[in-house]
Amino acid sequence: MSLTIPSLSRRLLKMHPAFLVLASFLCAIATGSVLLMLPMASRSGSLSFMDALFTATSAICVTGLVVVDTGTWFTVFGQGIILVLIQVGGLGIMTFSVLLFRWIGRAVSFRQRMVMQDLFAHTPREDILQLIKSIFLFTGLIEAAGTLLLFTRWAWDMPLATAFGSALFHSVSAFCNAGFSLYADSLTAWKGSFAVNAVMCALIVAGGIGFPVLYDLRTKLGRSGSRRPRLLLQTKTVLATSALLIVLGAAMFFFLERNGVLSDQPLSTSLLASVFQSVTCRTAGFNTVDVSALHDATLAMMLLLMFIGASPGSCGGGVKTTTLALIAVYTWSRTIRRRRVNLFHKSIPQETIGRSISLLLLSMGIIGVVLFLVLLGNAVDGHAIRHYSNRFLAYLFETVSAFGTVGLSMGVTPDLGSWGKAWICVLMFVGRVGVLTFAYVIVGHGPETGVEYSEENIMIG
Repeated sequence: MSLTIPSLSRRLLKMHPAFLVLASFLCAIATGSVLLMLPMASRSGSLSFMDALFTATSAICVTGLVVVDTGTWFTVFGQGIILVLIQVGGLGIMTFSVLLFRWIGRAVSFRQRMVMQDLFAHTPREDILQLIKSIFLFTGLIEAAGTLLLFTRWAWDMPLATAFGSALFHSVSAFCNAGFSLYADSLTAWKGSFAVNAVMCALIVAGGIGFPVLYDLRTKLGRSGSRRPRLLLQTKTVLATSALLIVLGAAMFFFLERNGVLSDQPLSTSLLASVFQSVTCRTAGFNTVDVSALHDATLAMMLLLMFIGASPGSCGGGVKTTTLALIAVYTWSRTIRRRRVNLFHKSIPQETIGRSISLLLLSMGIIGVVLFLVLLGNAVDGHAIRHYSNRFLAYLFETVSAFGTVGLSMGVTPDLGSWGKAWICVLMFVGRVGVLTFAYVIVGHGPETGVEYSEENIMIG
C-alpha cells in the first residue's frame, strides 16, 4: 500500500509529541547534511558525508563542535545553510510548523499543541499559541539588536559588508547558544573589548534562560500598578540559579587562571574573560581564551557548568538549571529531615523531584557510555590526540560539551575517527531533544506497571 503525502501527514500528526520532536530534528539533520555536501557549499572540494553529518548535527543541535573551520571552509552559501540550521534548531522545527500553519490560515492540531506544551510550558496553559508568537517576536528583536550592536563595533575593524555578515552570524549563533564562529580562534581577538563581550554575554543569557521565562518577565513586569502579578516559580528559580552560576563560575575562573592564561592580561581583560567563559561554557561554546591551555582544575569546573547547561524551554542543552536547583534543595531538605521540598515558599511535587533525579542519573550514564565508546573506537582505529598529555580529560571534555550542546573543545574534534564522530553526533542529538524525551521514545508511553511487595530496609552510605 503506497503512502500519499496527505496520508503520511495524517500519520505524522497522530504520532506522540516525543516522536514528532525526534522525527523533525532527524529530517532537518538529513536535509542539512545533503545541502552541506553540495560543491557550492565549500570553497575547495566537497565535504565528506560524515563531516557533513557532523556539521549539520552540530548546527541543528546548536552545539558548535566543528571538524572544519566554518569561516574558511564554507562559502557564503554554506555559512548561510549553517545559520539557517542554527536558527531552526534553536527555536525548534515544530515551532516553525505551528507558525506556518497559523500564517496560511490552517488550524493547529492537538498534537502540535501538545508538542509546544512539552517544549515551552511546565503546566497546561491556554495561551500556548500566544507564547509561540512571542517566541518569534523575542527572537527577532533580540537578534536584530545584537546584530546592530556588533555591527557598530566591528565596522571599525573590517569592511561594512563583512562586518554586517559577521554581526548577523554571531548574533544568531549567540542567541541560539550555538557557538559557531566565523573565526578560527572564536572571539579571542576581542577578549579585551567590553562591547563585544557585553553584547555576546547578553545574547547568550537571553537565549539560555528559556522562552517561558522571557514571556513571564514581559507579561508580569510589563504591567503597571500595585497589583502586578508575581513571577512564576520557574522564573524565580531560573534567574536565581543562573545568576549564582555566572558569579561563582567567573570568580572560580579568575582565581584558578590568575597565574595561567590571565597572568599577562590587564585586570579589566581578565575580568571580562572570566565572566565571558563563565557565561559561555554553560551552553554557548564561544571562547576568548585558549581552552587547551587552561589548568585541569579550571577544566573540571567548566565540565560541571557544561553538564548543568541552560534552562528549560531554551536553546541550550544540559540537565538544566532547574534540575540542579531542585536536587540541591531536595538534598538539603532530606539532610535536615524536612518532609517536603520547598522553594520560594512553594512545595515541589514529588513526581518532579523523581524526574529530576532520574534525569541526572540518566545523563551521567549516557555520558559515561558514550565516552567509553568514543575511547574504544579511537583506540581501535588508531586515532589519538598526540599533542595533549591528558587524553582522557580531553575526550571527557568533548563528550560533556556535546551532551550540553556547548561546543567548547580542547582540540579533539578533528582527530576523531568516523566511529567517534558518529557517537558524538548521537550525544549532541540526545542533549538537544532532551534525555527524558529520548528515553520516552525508547520505553514507550504505556501505563505504569509493577508489583508492590512488603517493605524491607537496607543500609546505605
